[in-house]
Amino acid sequence: MCLRINKSGLLDTIQDAGRYGYQHLGINPGGAMDITAMQIANALVGNDLNEAIVEMHFPAAEIVFEEPVLLALSGADFAAEINGEPIPVLHPVIVQKGAILKFKQNQNGARVYLAVRGGYRLTDWLHSYSTHLKVKAGGFEGRALQKNDRLLLKDAQNYSLPNTDQWCKVLHWTVNADSLYMAGAVQFIPGAEYHALDSKSRQRLETASFNILRQSDRMGYRLQGENISSSSQKEMISTAVTRGTIQLLPDGQLIILMADHQTTGGYPRVGHVISANLPAMAQKKAGDKILFQKIDLSAAEEILFTQERNLLQLQNACNFRLQEYFGNY
Repeated sequence: MCLRINKSGLLDTIQDAGRYGYQHLGINPGGAMDITAMQIANALVGNDLNEAIVEMHFPAAEIVFEEPVLLALSGADFAAEINGEPIPVLHPVIVQKGAILKFKQNQNGARVYLAVRGGYRLTDWLHSYSTHLKVKAGGFEGRALQKNDRLLLKDAQNYSLPNTDQWCKVLHWTVNADSLYMAGAVQFIPGAEYHALDSKSRQRLETASFNILRQSDRMGYRLQGENISSSSQKEMISTAVTRGTIQLLPDGQLIILMADHQTTGGYPRVGHVISANLPAMAQKKAGDKILFQKIDLSAAEEILFTQERNLLQLQNACNFRLQEYFGNY
């Protein structure tokens, strides 16, 4: 009852919604970069929305299924194939024993998520299954997945197909994820040091475009654009930061903190990307351009409320479809 890594990818790790409650000890939450994609994949196979999944970057792992499973892919589209047959993202898929999942090309997005019905059998660390690479804890032995690793499954069900020559079957329903992602400018609320920016810098922050640099990773997205400067030359003591915090670096450039961010920082916090925008940010790659748009806290809360309501509706619809399908299966 397992999946076997036949060939490791660039960075394939077990992630869930994150490890909260330990930031005062210097342990960052981590978790999936694109939590919405993680939740969509889980909804498609009938899991709890925050069940642990596999997060993959391109080139992604090659995976052998040693038992039949019901799986779903969401997030980026890496042109997935099961034994040479293309399978789409945002669909539940029945996969047979011995089938091999490969990813052929990065067509769009930065990270793809693999959920299987029932989830993976893992040992938690501080109440989370997310992989913490720096302290080598959580996930699968605290590290990225490697060749010949076996992920044990919690759930054993008969997903066999009547056609023995068929390696997989894509179930006919899909999800429209557009309502769960914010297109266009990256919306932010002002940070504690926003008003320390001079007037020209505030204008640049809200009107200029910024490029995502290759030095970006799960810890943060380094940006390049017109210089931003503060009217205050005071040195700051380290203060709390979180996912989405926009920090102003000494060279006048910006960094957006992401899933593996540090818990405190000494750079000015000029803004915070709103929570509803973070999934779309997580699917951006080096070379992509972004624009910022300032909004207020009440607008950010309303956007997040709408996003969460749409996700719950999606979960209910997926559960109904799965019950209907397997009831007649």
